[in-house]
Amino acid sequence: MSEHIDEREVLVENPFHTARLKPKRKGKKPPKLIAVVHQSGCTGCEVCIAGCPVDSIELVPGPDASNPGFRQMVEIDIARCIGCQNCSQDCPWETITMYEHNDSFIAWGNETLSSNLYMTQGKLADVLEKENISLEPPKSDEGSEESA
Repeated sequence: MSEHIDEREVLVENPFHTARLKPKRKGKKPPKLIAVVHQSGCTGCEVCIAGCPVDSIELVPGPDASNPGFRQMVEIDIARCIGCQNCSQDCPWETITMYEHNDSFIAWGNETLSSNLYMTQGKLADVLEKENISLEPPKSDEGSEESA
Protein backbone atom coordinates (compact mmCIF):
# COMPACT_ATOMS: atom_id res chain seq x y z
CA MET A 1 0.00 0.00 0.00
CA SER A 2 1.56 3.27 -1.08
CA GLU A 3 1.39 6.26 1.21
CA HIS A 4 0.24 9.52 -0.38
CA ILE A 5 2.25 12.54 0.71
CA ASP A 6 0.65 15.94 0.30
CA GLU A 7 3.34 18.19 -1.19
CA ARG A 8 1.35 21.43 -1.15
CA GLU A 9 3.12 24.31 0.55
CA VAL A 10 1.93 25.45 3.95
CA LEU A 11 0.64 29.02 4.06
CA VAL A 12 1.05 31.31 7.04
CA GLU A 13 -0.30 34.76 7.82
CA ASN A 14 1.71 37.55 6.26
CA PRO A 15 2.87 39.41 9.39
CA PHE A 16 3.72 42.52 7.35
CA HIS A 17 0.25 43.05 5.80
CA THR A 18 -1.62 46.08 7.17
CA ALA A 19 -4.61 43.83 7.92
CA ARG A 20 -2.64 42.43 10.84
CA LEU A 21 -3.07 45.82 12.56
CA LYS A 22 -6.88 45.45 12.53
CA PRO A 23 -8.74 43.95 15.51
CA LYS A 24 -8.86 40.17 15.69
CA ARG A 25 -12.15 38.26 15.56
CA LYS A 26 -13.83 38.18 18.95
CA GLY A 27 -15.54 35.22 20.58
CA LYS A 28 -14.52 31.87 21.92
CA LYS A 29 -15.99 29.80 19.11
CA PRO A 30 -15.15 30.21 15.44
CA PRO A 31 -18.07 31.09 13.15
CA LYS A 32 -20.01 28.21 11.63
CA LEU A 33 -19.61 29.64 8.14
CA ILE A 34 -16.67 31.40 6.49
CA ALA A 35 -16.78 33.37 3.24
CA VAL A 36 -14.45 32.40 0.40
CA VAL A 37 -13.99 34.40 -2.81
CA HIS A 38 -13.79 32.48 -6.07
CA GLN A 39 -11.18 34.83 -7.45
CA SER A 40 -11.44 33.54 -11.01
CA GLY A 41 -14.84 35.26 -11.25
CA CYS A 42 -14.10 38.31 -9.09
CA THR A 43 -14.06 41.65 -10.92
CA GLY A 44 -12.69 43.66 -8.00
CA CYS A 45 -15.79 45.90 -7.98
CA GLU A 46 -15.47 46.33 -4.17
CA VAL A 47 -19.23 46.04 -3.45
CA CYS A 48 -18.52 43.35 -0.84
CA ILE A 49 -16.03 45.55 1.03
CA ALA A 50 -18.70 48.12 1.91
CA GLY A 51 -20.96 45.48 3.49
CA CYS A 52 -18.38 43.77 5.69
CA PRO A 53 -18.99 44.76 9.34
CA VAL A 54 -15.55 43.60 10.50
CA ASP A 55 -13.43 44.90 7.60
CA SER A 56 -12.13 41.44 6.70
CA ILE A 57 -12.09 41.94 2.92
CA GLU A 58 -8.90 43.20 1.31
CA LEU A 59 -8.08 44.26 -2.24
CA VAL A 60 -5.49 42.26 -4.12
CA PRO A 61 -3.80 44.42 -6.77
CA GLY A 62 -3.79 43.27 -10.35
CA PRO A 63 -0.71 41.65 -11.91
CA ASP A 64 0.55 44.87 -13.54
CA ALA A 65 2.39 46.97 -10.92
CA SER A 66 2.05 50.12 -13.05
CA ASN A 67 -1.76 49.75 -13.04
CA PRO A 68 -2.74 47.83 -9.87
CA GLY A 69 -6.45 48.66 -10.25
CA PHE A 70 -6.66 46.74 -13.53
CA ARG A 71 -7.73 43.14 -12.93
CA GLN A 72 -7.75 43.65 -9.17
CA MET A 73 -9.74 41.23 -7.03
CA VAL A 74 -10.67 40.81 -3.40
CA GLU A 75 -9.58 38.38 -0.73
CA ILE A 76 -11.32 37.58 2.55
CA ASP A 77 -9.21 37.23 5.66
CA ILE A 78 -10.55 33.93 6.96
CA ALA A 79 -8.97 34.67 10.33
CA ARG A 80 -11.26 37.70 10.78
CA CYS A 81 -14.43 36.63 8.91
CA ILE A 82 -17.42 36.30 11.27
CA GLY A 83 -19.66 34.46 8.79
CA CYS A 84 -22.36 37.16 8.56
CA GLN A 85 -22.97 36.38 4.85
CA ASN A 86 -23.27 40.07 3.87
CA CYS A 87 -20.56 39.77 1.22
CA SER A 88 -22.02 36.66 -0.38
CA GLN A 89 -25.44 38.33 -0.59
CA ASP A 90 -24.04 41.64 -1.86
CA CYS A 91 -21.70 40.28 -4.56
CA PRO A 92 -23.27 41.09 -7.95
CA TRP A 93 -21.20 38.35 -9.62
CA GLU A 94 -22.05 35.62 -7.06
CA THR A 95 -18.37 34.78 -6.61
CA ILE A 96 -18.42 34.64 -2.80
CA THR A 97 -19.59 31.41 -1.23
CA MET A 98 -20.12 30.52 2.40
CA TYR A 99 -18.46 27.28 3.53
CA GLU A 100 -18.59 25.30 6.76
CA HIS A 101 -15.69 26.44 8.95
CA ASN A 102 -13.54 23.33 8.44
CA ASP A 103 -14.24 23.18 4.70
CA SER A 104 -13.41 26.85 4.19
CA PHE A 105 -9.65 26.27 4.38
CA ILE A 106 -9.74 23.72 1.55
CA ALA A 107 -12.06 25.92 -0.50
CA TRP A 108 -9.83 28.95 0.10
CA GLY A 109 -6.81 26.98 -1.13
CA ASN A 110 -8.67 25.86 -4.25
CA GLU A 111 -10.26 29.20 -5.14
CA THR A 112 -7.58 31.75 -4.25
CA LEU A 113 -5.43 32.77 -7.20
CA SER A 114 -3.47 35.55 -5.51
CA SER A 115 -3.08 36.41 -1.84
CA ASN A 116 -1.41 39.24 0.02
CA LEU A 117 -2.76 38.13 3.41
CA TYR A 118 -1.05 34.75 3.40
CA MET A 119 2.32 33.55 2.10
CA THR A 120 4.29 30.34 1.99
CA GLN A 121 6.64 29.56 4.84
CA GLY A 122 9.54 29.67 2.39
CA LYS A 123 8.62 33.15 1.14
CA LEU A 124 8.28 34.38 4.73
CA ALA A 125 11.71 32.98 5.57
CA ASP A 126 13.20 34.68 2.49
CA VAL A 127 11.71 38.06 3.45
CA LEU A 128 12.89 37.73 7.04
CA GLU A 129 16.41 36.81 5.92
CA LYS A 130 16.58 39.55 3.27
CA GLU A 131 15.44 42.22 5.75
CA ASN A 132 17.42 40.71 8.65
CA ILE A 133 14.27 40.40 10.80
CA SER A 134 13.52 37.79 13.43
CA LEU A 135 10.02 36.88 14.62
CA GLU A 136 11.52 35.27 17.72
CA PRO A 137 11.34 37.24 20.98
CA PRO A 138 14.69 38.77 21.98
CA LYS A 139 16.80 36.61 24.24
CA SER A 140 17.18 37.99 27.73
CA ASP A 141 20.60 38.29 29.33
CA GLU A 142 19.59 36.98 32.76
CA GLY A 143 23.01 35.48 33.40
CA SER A 144 24.85 38.79 32.88
CA GLU A 145 22.55 40.63 35.35
CA GLU A 146 23.25 38.12 38.12
CA SER A 147 27.02 38.44 37.80
CA ALA A 148 26.93 42.23 38.05
